[in-house]
Amino acid sequence: MIPWESLNRATAPDGAVLELRRRGHEYLILAGSRDLMSNEDESSSRALSTLGCAHLAKDRPARVLVGGLGMGFTLRAALDAVGPKAVVEIAELVPAVVEWNRGPLGPLAGHPLDDPRTELHVGDVRRRIAAARGGYDAILLDVDNGPDALAHPQNDALYGPRGLAEAWTALRPGGVLGVWSFSDDRASTKRLQRQGFEVKVERVFGSAKGRGRHHVVWIARKRIGNSKRGVAPRPI
Repeated sequence: MIPWESLNRATAPDGAVLELRRRGHEYLILAGSRDLMSNEDESSSRALSTLGCAHLAKDRPARVLVGGLGMGFTLRAALDAVGPKAVVEIAELVPAVVEWNRGPLGPLAGHPLDDPRTELHVGDVRRRIAAARGGYDAILLDVDNGPDALAHPQNDALYGPRGLAEAWTALRPGGVLGVWSFSDDRASTKRLQRQGFEVKVERVFGSAKGRGRHHVVWIARKRIGNSKRGVAPRPI
């Protein structure tokens, strides 16, 4: 078997060490000793955008926010799902991940950072969400391993009641919050429903080969005319 080759390391803002590895055609990003993402999970990463942008028409100037660059698959699928007048913002907390996507990871998803519709923000996606007021047609979160399998504990606030309230406020009526997760979590479904979202839980194969374990994508729609429109963020 071909051994893993370490290509680079970086330190996340919370002090966790991220490592980019390669073995043949396979790439892996580790957070400490935990697998954070692999290009073997391309299918489910793309599904987040395909499902989360399905309500958008390609002839309208939509604005989409993607949280977490990863290996670029979610961003690429979002760009593929929207039209030429759309803007897809990508917020990535770790500068090294951006550099890896401009380097060895770039070809995996067809260099989505080079697309003129891409608007890159190096920083916390939650700040982008908190600053918005009904500006997004879709918010797609591919951050960490999802609400139930966090490698970085500070990301819990993004998926908690206040984070969901901020996402609600940041979405236009009819907009969609999409969340990728390594595993299902009923508590997360209930939190989305309590916030007022119309929720669907989609199970998708991690591998494009249609086998192996399933991952989960929540598609939470802010219903037009919902009584919770403009709800204030709840305290943590």
